Amino acid sequence: MCIATTASAQKAERKNVRAGNKLYEKEKYTESEIAYRKSIDVNPRSVEGLYNLGDALYKQEKFPEAAEQYQLVAGQTERLLNEDPENAGRISQVFHNMGNVGMKAKEYQKSIEAYKQSLRLNPADDETRYNLALAQKLLQQQEQQDQDQDQDQDKKDDEKEQEKEQEQKQDQQQDKQDQQKKDQEQKEQKTQEQQQQNEQISRDNAQQILDAFLQDEKDTQEKVKKVQMQQQQSRKKDKQW
Repeated sequence: MCIATTASAQKAERKNVRAGNKLYEKEKYTESEIAYRKSIDVNPRSVEGLYNLGDALYKQEKFPEAAEQYQLVAGQTERLLNEDPENAGRISQVFHNMGNVGMKAKEYQKSIEAYKQSLRLNPADDETRYNLALAQKLLQQQEQQDQDQDQDQDKKDDEKEQEKEQEQKQDQQQDKQDQQKKDQEQKEQKTQEQQQQNEQISRDNAQQILDAFLQDEKDTQEKVKKVQMQQQQSRKKDKQW
């Protein structure tokens, strides 16, 4: 009974894979994806189902999803090689495709590692060797571009820092000028107040002097009048005598 169930599942798996392959050849990638997923539902470790599903997703430019399926196959590398060393060629193609996904995503370091693993399994694959060289060159360009961008950013940061320092100096200079102006105004105001105070004191002194002079004049006049009166009285007495 168990054997019959297993055989039935394998038959369903192969049927869905074949159906997916026919749809894939007709470039009906969405429909082929559905068929391959049905084969995986029957057997989650289906190498053909996982690999072909990755290809169908790749054709639809669903690169992260395609990479996930390829990775599931790559995870079975040891088992597949133990079952049949001839599987090395098929697994090599899996890593090749993983490298291609990395290239699409501009993740060149991941592509390089995948291509290297592919060449370890199939050293005669010239296409993979070419892709490896291209990925290495693109990685170098990317790193140079990143370095240039970092240098440009550093330059911009330095310029902004210099502008900030210049603005701070200008603000400090302006603050200094404002403080000097304020101090000068306060000094002028204080001088003006002192002058006004001095003028007031001068007016008060002048008034005091004038008042003293007038008082002296009044006293003098009174003394003169008193003397005159005394003289008049003296004359009167003389006449009487």
